[in-house]
Amino acid sequence: MESKSETPVDGLVLSQEYIDRAKNLCRNGKRIILAIAGAPGSGKSTVAGLLHKALADCSMVVPMDGFHLSNKELERLGRKGRKGAPDTFDVWGYKSLIERLKNQQKGEIIYAPEFYRTIEEPIAGSIPIFDDVPLIITEGNYLLLSQGEWNPLSLLFDERWFVTAPLLERQQRLVNRHHYFGRSIEDAKAWVVNTDEPNAQLIEKHHKNADLIINWADPKK
Repeated sequence: MESKSETPVDGLVLSQEYIDRAKNLCRNGKRIILAIAGAPGSGKSTVAGLLHKALADCSMVVPMDGFHLSNKELERLGRKGRKGAPDTFDVWGYKSLIERLKNQQKGEIIYAPEFYRTIEEPIAGSIPIFDDVPLIITEGNYLLLSQGEWNPLSLLFDERWFVTAPLLERQQRLVNRHHYFGRSIEDAKAWVVNTDEPNAQLIEKHHKNADLIINWADPKK
């Protein structure tokens, strides 16, 4: 089954400065967790993917999206129409995974879930993480959120990056993504306005919790 957990953002090129910064984390001598946060459509998954491509010999990507609650559970909770909001994820499950990754034992394989957009569901045991990988790149919307159950997460990360992009560009990416995965253009636009954008505004209020901000509007990107 093909994941298609995210569609890459065409045309984005990651500065060598950021690649070198992440490469130095690989050389730290211990397991390092790099968190990459950002609003929906900001390009955070693309940043994570570009970093991993450049550092394939020392990194793994572990997306937060694997901890989406199932559609069945969202229906039970009455939250399916807000899928992607902070309370539609298994925060404690994600936190437990990060804690395990920080303390992974020699010879231990840890399996992480992955979100499959083709079926709009997470699948457990999709991503194997081996003990000899020094850099774990984890990416997701709410990694720097300093409220509710998300608040303790930030302390678990060794470095925190935040990705931002111009509003209209970010929203168009989302419309394209939702349409690509089956929504009509009208439904895609409505979902972006009513669901994605309120989440995005909440996420961007917490960008000051980052150690580094990557702005795709900046020509130095």
